Amino acid sequence: MRTSQAQLSENDGVCILLGLYQGARFLQEQLDSFAAQSWPHWSLIVSDDGSRDQGPAIVADFAAAHPDRQITCRSGPQQGFARNFLSLLRAVPPDLPYAALSDQDDVWFPDKIERALTQLAAVPPEVPAIYCARTLICNEDLTPIGPSPHFSRPPGFRNALVQSIGGGNTMVLNRAAIDLVALCAETVERANAVPVAHDWWLYQVISGCGGIILRDTQPVLSYRQHAHNQIGANLSARAQLSRLLAILSGRFRMWNDCNLDILSKFTSHMTSDAQQVLQQFTQARKGGLTKRLLSLRQSGVYRQGRLGNAALYVACVLKRI
Repeated sequence: MRTSQAQLSENDGVCILLGLYQGARFLQEQLDSFAAQSWPHWSLIVSDDGSRDQGPAIVADFAAAHPDRQITCRSGPQQGFARNFLSLLRAVPPDLPYAALSDQDDVWFPDKIERALTQLAAVPPEVPAIYCARTLICNEDLTPIGPSPHFSRPPGFRNALVQSIGGGNTMVLNRAAIDLVALCAETVERANAVPVAHDWWLYQVISGCGGIILRDTQPVLSYRQHAHNQIGANLSARAQLSRLLAILSGRFRMWNDCNLDILSKFTSHMTSDAQQVLQQFTQARKGGLTKRLLSLRQSGVYRQGRLGNAALYVACVLKRI
């Protein structure tokens, strides 16, 4: 069991997985932030999902400028960003112990990889673990707006069922998590299913299958907000209200329909506790009001924050979970 940063070595290579689609405008700054990392042992796989801009050419130029790096640009499945990242996770070379997910328009802080590896190194290698962190929300020109929310309640499957708390752009997985996710992703792809969001799905898979979730309270990157974000930050009151309204509308129930269908395809890999929680949460979505509320309470599922948790129970009353 490794327990400290001093035990990290050049063998602890990180494969950066970048999903690309029409991302030329901000891509160079993101790539440059990879080159500026304090942890030098990284490689890069870019999955281009059908870009018609200069994004792939920018990646090619970056690779030519860094001939000492393994930098690959491959064609993505062109079935949305979630499927693109699932395909990337299955492409991690088997000899690399870590994989870091990346968006195309952020800027990583120089110690982002090193912070993640320092924490992941304390986890026994046979235990799946995923690191995630807060971000610094910025406007389009990277002027800081403020840090992403701090969540006080612990991460876990009971939270993961109803809320995503780790941005995919901050996530780093150890080898055990990569192998677990690749196995589950293969099952999902055979069923032609698509997760609502890859980061939410990763949180559910790792926590549900007995893995460890590490959430850093310090921001590790500048999260650029612009008109073309696939999923923006929820820092503003308006954004948070929008998410609460999604809980109370039919949209949250549709998300849960999708997530539960996908989770049902690999329950054999989940812990007995997670299987029980999944069953109780499923029962909270059908039947009479008293039965639904009792099942929801027995499941122990929760959202971060009192308002979000209250909205969860209101949604249960309205049969919107």
